Amino acid sequence: MPRQSRGAIAPVFRIVFAWPYRIALAGLYRARIRPLQLTLASLATNVAVGLLLLTGRRLLPGLLLLPAGLLDIFDGSVARLRGEESRFGAFLDSVMDRISDAVVLGCLFWSLSRQHHDVQAELCMAALAISLLVSHVRAEGEALGLQLSGGLVQRLERYVALMIGLSQPGALLPVLAALTGLGAVTVVQRGWTALRRLGRPGDQPA
Repeated sequence: MPRQSRGAIAPVFRIVFAWPYRIALAGLYRARIRPLQLTLASLATNVAVGLLLLTGRRLLPGLLLLPAGLLDIFDGSVARLRGEESRFGAFLDSVMDRISDAVVLGCLFWSLSRQHHDVQAELCMAALAISLLVSHVRAEGEALGLQLSGGLVQRLERYVALMIGLSQPGALLPVLAALTGLGAVTVVQRGWTALRRLGRPGDQPA
């Protein structure tokens, strides 16, 4: 199964796409695709999305986010299926995810700024900062022995929201506003969970 996510739409996706996921995963396994290949392919696709955004395009980059997101899902799944999970792989995957987020949202910010869409550009930069903060809070929690995987907006929700915002006319502004606001809620959720767990007597991590 894919790594468990507790985002707003993750449970629905696990139910609706359970069998397509299994079929695709079996195909990747039989084709002897390696997890690192999928990780690098996801990064390359996100870089292509960023470059297309710099040209002012919206529909094609929005559509390309779909294979980029699928590759990001399947790299960890293939690693677990092949018994190739490792700390190096988990570290590399996490770093590549952050680079991908920075490339896509950074290029979108640059494009919006050049087109003088100031409000959208500011929200885009805010969404990028919030997404990095969500990941940072989780990383700090894991360093203290805590699992902080909850929250309304996680990577899956960001991908789906951006696909809608880029591909549907007039949807980008509300999507960026939602990513910023709900992302901030996710930061608060994870921070509050960490504070509660660290404050329990006898539950202090080494």
